[in-house]
Amino acid sequence: MSETLEILQDNLGKALWDTFFMVGVATLVGVVLGTALAVLLYLTQHRLFTPNHAVNEMVGFVVNAIRSMPFLILLVVLIPLIQLLIGDPYTPTGGAIALSIAAVPFFARVAESAFQEVDEGLLEAAISTGAPLRQIIFGAIFPQALPSYIRGIVLTIISLLGYSAMVGTIGAGGIGDLAIQYGYNRYETGVLVAIVLLLIVLVQVIQWVGDRIAVRVTH
Repeated sequence: MSETLEILQDNLGKALWDTFFMVGVATLVGVVLGTALAVLLYLTQHRLFTPNHAVNEMVGFVVNAIRSMPFLILLVVLIPLIQLLIGDPYTPTGGAIALSIAAVPFFARVAESAFQEVDEGLLEAAISTGAPLRQIIFGAIFPQALPSYIRGIVLTIISLLGYSAMVGTIGAGGIGDLAIQYGYNRYETGVLVAIVLLLIVLVQVIQWVGDRIAVRVTH
């Protein structure tokens, strides 16, 4: 027990910081770029806007192709690219890049699903007033989709938290790396138990905060 506590005391702080860094960067990139892709997918398939089957199919294919790959396989495939970009892929920065690439198509589909829930009657009313597309997107679509959109962000953060643990399998840092190095390789069961409990607590807190925010913005 004393050895477990010593390992956690010496390494848990940095492992948590690395995890928060990777998940934070990936969430930001995933939400920004994923939202842009979601808007493009939504507008190119919706009958009230500018349907473009070719663009929708092409973007949808790329999104689905990346999403279809298990993250661990995607991580291995991305190692040469990350090495080309930053030199050393086995760092939290390398992990953040891999997580970001996984987050973008994941959140794109989540956000697109949220936009699909917007009432068409509201959109028809907005279009009939002659409102420009930008105003319709930010004045009608986003406000109505906001509760589901926020829940999608929460889902993305929780998924990325799980993915970040897999980054530890290649030694890129984070709590997954801590679990592999000490809990698995050194047979410190206490470290594994502590990390599992910590992940459970983190997920519960993230979900609770996200649900409260979603309820507040529900119209």
